[in-house]
Amino acid sequence: MATRLTRKTIGAVCLGMSLLAAAPSVVAIGDVLETPARSTTLAAEYLLNDVATAGERIVAVGERGHIIYSDDDGKSWTQGQVPVSMTLTAISFPTATHGWAVGHSGVVLHSSDAGETWAVQMDGIEAAKLAIAAKEERITELEEELESAPEDQQEDLQWALDDVYFTLENMEADLDVGPVNPMLDVWFENENHGFVIGAYGMIFRTTDGGETWKDWSDQVDNSTGYHLNGISRITGGALVIVGESGLILVSTDNGDTWEKKESPYTGSFFGVIGTGNVNEMLAFGLRGNIFLSTDLGTNWTTVPNEAGSTLNGGAVAKDGRIILVGNGGAVLVSTDGGETFGSYFRRDREGLMTVVPVSQDRLVLLGESGVANADATGKNL
Repeated sequence: MATRLTRKTIGAVCLGMSLLAAAPSVVAIGDVLETPARSTTLAAEYLLNDVATAGERIVAVGERGHIIYSDDDGKSWTQGQVPVSMTLTAISFPTATHGWAVGHSGVVLHSSDAGETWAVQMDGIEAAKLAIAAKEERITELEEELESAPEDQQEDLQWALDDVYFTLENMEADLDVGPVNPMLDVWFENENHGFVIGAYGMIFRTTDGGETWKDWSDQVDNSTGYHLNGISRITGGALVIVGESGLILVSTDNGDTWEKKESPYTGSFFGVIGTGNVNEMLAFGLRGNIFLSTDLGTNWTTVPNEAGSTLNGGAVAKDGRIILVGNGGAVLVSTDGGETFGSYFRRDREGLMTVVPVSQDRLVLLGESGVANADATGKNL
């Protein structure tokens, strides 16, 4: 299966870098899965891809297995102890102490001490085996249905069965190569319930804090295996997943079932966030495309964006400001619930992956060159 590139395979690609310029060998993958991240005083100056807050603590993840945390609003940083050294793509802290991080080679990490130490819960080999087992089970179900189905239903069932066989063959081929497919985002509701999503439609659910995982890909309408790039909960309780080719999935029952929404856009979405208002969300991605929905994705409005840069991440400040960041040092700020945005490009023009609003007049920006502090508009401090 050819490797397609997306935001967190990672944002470095969108930034003009080439983290996946060549497919890693099995030996190299094994090395990074078994080699702890090297301690360095420069961890806050390398590529950082995502950030979360653990209580009052800020925790960020990036390349080479770097996880860093700050207890002074991003002014100084300490490196956590991480047992792997591949690029990490996303992080979620549902509580002040328990957090999960995901990354390349299908790795899922867990921390129970606010990001200071981490342990592996799952890697790409385990994920692939879970997905293969689920597909084999689905094949058995479809074959049984086909045997007893009326003639007018047999053709559709045969097509569905062929699709699953094709997917299974690709999964088995990937497994022969090694854990090459990355996890791209993670969301946890609490210490027990969460989802990880990734390349080629990977989606896994846990209800026991990651002790066990279940392949959830058959619960979503994504038979083509588009990359799943971002997952968020919006105000009102709905969960939203966005991905490749304009894919938008919405769940109103805490992830049990998912509805595919008609998309306003056929390009890739790299993120989705709520506006702070009930059932409202912003989906954003390539070339600065931003869309606003006020009804859980049933209808969408195009949001003008003069910057035109690919957008990688965003956040909502306590005062209601919405900040989106992206390539070329783009920082977009909305004060009207996402209906309009003002834009600013930082002088260094280095790509940004995510942002933490730490006060009314200060942002912590994270991206191509690690951590940067900025004023409320994104200007250099």
